[in-house]
Amino acid sequence: MRKTERYRIREEANALWHVYDTVSFFKVMKCFIVIQIGRVTPVMRWKNWLYRTFLKMDIGDRVSLALMVMPDSMFPERITIGDNSIVGFNTTILAHEYLVDEYRLGDVIIGKNVMIGANSTILPGVTIGDGAIVSAMTLVHKDVPAGSMVGGNPMQIIFTKEEMDARKAADVPVWVKEK
Repeated sequence: MRKTERYRIREEANALWHVYDTVSFFKVMKCFIVIQIGRVTPVMRWKNWLYRTFLKMDIGDRVSLALMVMPDSMFPERITIGDNSIVGFNTTILAHEYLVDEYRLGDVIIGKNVMIGANSTILPGVTIGDGAIVSAMTLVHKDVPAGSMVGGNPMQIIFTKEEMDARKAADVPVWVKEK
């Protein structure tokens, strides 16, 4: 279960119609501009500095956000990424979701030494444990246990931490599926 805060909308219009009642227009514009610059910035240190300084994201040391990664454009301060993690090309990290009759906010916590494959989407309110691997094109809709490998839509555990440790000890690459 994702850990989100739910806010009901009591009027006829959908929750997104009321977006600027929930977050400042100027904050959204600032975030949009900084994120667009960051998405194409080729130097990781500069990108991390931009996001830490202007968006208040909690980004650890040696974090690599690949080209076109899209952090949340309204609540980026609710994203935490641990040391030495990689977020792959074109991944989206959401800390909000607007629905017809409510909107939800949730912290996204990505642990240390995490690898997130390209074109993944991380929904609000999830935690990805230390050392986890998220395969490409995964919809992360629930917490990911530390050290495990997950993938797919819907996301499923491919290997548990114990299975991953056994594979590493036997020097079997993670992409080789045993019969």
